[in-house]
Amino acid sequence: MSDSDRIFAQPLAQVPDFVFNEAVARVFPDMIKRSVPGYPTIVENLGVLAARFAQPHTVLYDLGASLGAVTQALRRHVSSEGCRVIAVDNSAAMASRCAEYLSAQDAMFQELLPVQVREADILQLAFEPASVVALNFTLQFIPPEQRVTLLARIRQALVPGGALLLSEKLRFEDPADQALLTDLHLAFKRANGYSELEIAQKRSAIEHVMKPDSLEEHRTRLLAAGFSRVVPWFQCINFASFIALP
Repeated sequence: MSDSDRIFAQPLAQVPDFVFNEAVARVFPDMIKRSVPGYPTIVENLGVLAARFAQPHTVLYDLGASLGAVTQALRRHVSSEGCRVIAVDNSAAMASRCAEYLSAQDAMFQELLPVQVREADILQLAFEPASVVALNFTLQFIPPEQRVTLLARIRQALVPGGALLLSEKLRFEDPADQALLTDLHLAFKRANGYSELEIAQKRSAIEHVMKPDSLEEHRTRLLAAGFSRVVPWFQCINFASFIALP
């Protein structure tokens, strides 16, 4: 069980940049559910989509796996012969808890895909032949100048019939659209019990760490990385998910 997210509930003299440390890992399920519109729907359906694209005897990657919610969804829905999941996160706190959660899943279900949790930098990863790669709210934390290189390496690892499943917070080219959807996202957070102080301090903590792109920027970059099609399948307020096909 996770704790309630109270990380930004008290006034901070100086708000540090957001990091995925033990304190965040402890409250992460509560934090992300209350902060990301549509998150449970995205996660469960990534498993459904993965079952459509998984090819026998390939790896399914969950990059930036955090506590392994996507990995658990992949294991619930994918049963292709010889597939295995590799869940990767560069946070020791996240990787450790991820392994614990996946061990609990093993105890509850029979015949799940084998899984390996790695504490590693996805920018340094040597990819094995893969049919599904999930980047679920991960690319936005990668330095912008390194994103196309990572995507090109993922594209090279994908086997025919595979897919990249990419979820991101979006920014919008039109200032009026950006203002409206930002306001709606703040309303979503208030409706989930966050105070104005928590909202302001979280925004200050994350603004130097998370750099969102527009859908047009994502599409252009994915095509430049060698993908042939980019298909949006979900959007809730300013959070979206799409399928990139090799």
